[in-house]
Amino acid sequence: MKLRELRNKRKVSFWAKVLPYLPYAFQSGVLVLSLLLIIAFSAWYTAFLQNLPPGLPILWMMLVILGPLTVYSGFRTYVQPADVVFLLPQENRMKEYLAPTYRSGVIYKLIGLYVVLLVLWPLYIRNGGQTHPLWLILIVLCLLKMLSAYGAWQELRITTNRARMGYRLLRWSFIILMLAAWLWQPAWKSMLFMVLVSVNYILALRFPMKHVVPWDNLIANEKAGAAKVMLILGWFVEVPAEGQKVIRRRWLSAVGNHITWTRKTSYRYLLAKTFVRSELLGILIRLGLLGMVVVGWNGSTWLGAGIYLFFIFLTGTQLTSLRYVHSDSPAASYYPISSGVRMQEIVRLASNVLLGLSLLLWIPMAVAEGRNWPILLGSLVLGILLALGMRSSWIKKWRDDEDE
Repeated sequence: MKLRELRNKRKVSFWAKVLPYLPYAFQSGVLVLSLLLIIAFSAWYTAFLQNLPPGLPILWMMLVILGPLTVYSGFRTYVQPADVVFLLPQENRMKEYLAPTYRSGVIYKLIGLYVVLLVLWPLYIRNGGQTHPLWLILIVLCLLKMLSAYGAWQELRITTNRARMGYRLLRWSFIILMLAAWLWQPAWKSMLFMVLVSVNYILALRFPMKHVVPWDNLIANEKAGAAKVMLILGWFVEVPAEGQKVIRRRWLSAVGNHITWTRKTSYRYLLAKTFVRSELLGILIRLGLLGMVVVGWNGSTWLGAGIYLFFIFLTGTQLTSLRYVHSDSPAASYYPISSGVRMQEIVRLASNVLLGLSLLLWIPMAVAEGRNWPILLGSLVLGILLALGMRSSWIKKWRDDEDE
């Protein structure tokens, strides 16, 4: 069996299912909106570079933006559940199948990292302190990215969840520390620190017990990767539901327990439990934190108000993926759900979350210095009206779709 050809066929098969939906996504205006956002960001960034605020923590900003992008590593293996049976005899040859996965997992993410670095470079050379040449930073980011990808791959092979989480925390800490060293320290000190930490990290990865091929982890990661692609497409067009990654959040396990068990609220309970364990909640948390930082940074200005409304719209777009939760899952058939209750509960949850995030995003603008009360209050009113308008649009559109 030619394992590399098998992987290529699976890759082509997956993207052949995705490509037919792209014209519908483009027709929704995403290209025009992206172009407008790029133009607006370019104009703002140019003005920002020409009038840098005194004491701006440029190096910290570089670390916060580049750090997660350098550490993050993911792999699309296109492994299927049946491989546990049919490819298990080929386990000693799976390196042939998985090698392209590792290379593509590094190359594509490295390109995105370089694009972000080039955008931040004019800001970096204005930090007023010691700077490294661009070519050196490019090489350093490449080495750190390769080290992080190697560590992420070894984490997949670790047999226990607790050890896997511990080594993931170790990888994040080491990569962030090495990047910080390159931002604040001279090149020779940073290089020495990087070599010592990298050698110790690679040696530490040899201690935990590992699978030769982590079949279960690869299958779970592949399902999560495919679900992310479908989740993004679901913002623009109705797509088949894919099994998404279930995340254990014990600190939110009590959410939904207070819901009275009746026929009218049965789906509310199921939806609440699904939402707190879904990847969507993590996306919303990260998006909300980013929005609060950016909105608070710009304060009660016209730009801050525009960014505030943009993040509300972006959050509402993310929440539309709730529409496909349990749409074709047998789990929904276990509950006594009345006709029309499903869409009603989805709109209810999405609206409450969107209104709550609208208020949270407004708080940094309200506490920032130099408050402009007309812009401040007008932004809040427009934000609530935008959230209510999106709710009305969901009710009309989703009711029509359900009737069809």
